[in-house]
Order: sequence, then structure tokens, then C-alpha cells
Amino acid sequence: MIYPIVKFGDPVLEKPAAPVTEFDDELKKLVEDMFESMYAAHGVGLAAPQIGISKRLAVIDVTFKEDPDAKLVLANPEIIRAEGKHTQSEGCLSVPDFRESVSRAKKVTIRAQDVNGKWYEKTGEELLARAFLHETDHLNGKLYLSHLSALKRDLMKRKIRKLMKAGEW
Repeated sequence: MIYPIVKFGDPVLEKPAAPVTEFDDELKKLVEDMFESMYAAHGVGLAAPQIGISKRLAVIDVTFKEDPDAKLVLANPEIIRAEGKHTQSEGCLSVPDFRESVSRAKKVTIRAQDVNGKWYEKTGEELLARAFLHETDHLNGKLYLSHLSALKRDLMKRKIRKLMKAGEW
């Protein structure tokens, strides 16, 4: 099932998500639906709050279906190491049609649980590192806008409010 993506302005995006405690068939179905929803929206990562579900759960596939082994499920992820610095244009499915340069760590190691509840560690660089940080931010109730200067953030919020008023958001 393809879920609609929740957009900036929805309160679910601005509060920390609850830990995943049940690793059952319901969770497996949700993960499947999240991958389907992410691909339908042309994303490389999706956090559960982005589909209105306040759970510490995210899916990532930086190859966008090219390598089935690259599909990652992150339940209850924690950033355990971040190194270097990398600035790149970043966007978000919950803030469609907006992109900004964001500086993030170049190499990141996460600790998370898979769909069966088994803990694992994974290190990613460049786009994967950015996806780890971006999706973990979502689970902590933060959007990439919080990494922008106050001026850029205010300009973007003003444009979004204008779109909301016009009924286009």
C-alpha cells in the first residue's frame, strides 16, 4: 500500500517518534509499504513520521531499486560515530520542490535494529551517511530546515506559508 507523504506543517514531523517495540508481521508489512511509498515518491529514504506514523522506523535505498541488497531497515537507529564534513544539495519528500545546501558528516556509523529486531552496525559515506543523518533527524522530530541559516529557513517557511494560503500545499 502506498501511503501519502505528510508535508511540512504537520505536527507529526516535529515531535520525537516512539521506539519500535514489536517486531512482528505488522511491522514487516509496514516496512514493505514504506519502501513502496518511498519509491512511488522517488525518494532514497523515508521515515515513518513522513507517512503519519510516529515510530522510530526508517527505510533507505540509495541505489533506488538498482541493488536489492542495498535496502536498509532502521528501527530505533542511533548515530554512534560521525566524521568529516560534506556539503551537498539536500531535499525532503515532506518539503517537496525545495532543495538547499546542507553540511553534514561525510562518514557516519549507525546502530539500528533490522525488521526482525536484530541489532546491527553500518557505516556509510557521502549519500548513505547523509541519508542516515536525515532519516534519524526525522525520528527526532527535526527536518533538514533546522540545518539551514535562520535567513534561508525563514525564506523557505514564508514561501511554504504562501503555498498553504493558496491551497497548493
